[in-house]
Amino acid sequence: MAVPKRKMSRSNTRARRSQWKTTAVSLVSCSNKACRAPKPQHIACPTCGQYNGRQVTQPA
Repeated sequence: MAVPKRKMSRSNTRARRSQWKTTAVSLVSCSNKACRAPKPQHIACPTCGQYNGRQVTQPA
């Protein structure tokens, strides 16, 4: 396993970590015609409880 020969400086460490960025979750409208609330992709709708046209959870 590779082992660093010297300690990495704080500025180099922070410069490397500055590239670790996250993106905001993209929202889509619910497929339920009556709901159409914004929700994250591939997640059951928190408002109506439907996913892919089926009722999977109880509505909030």
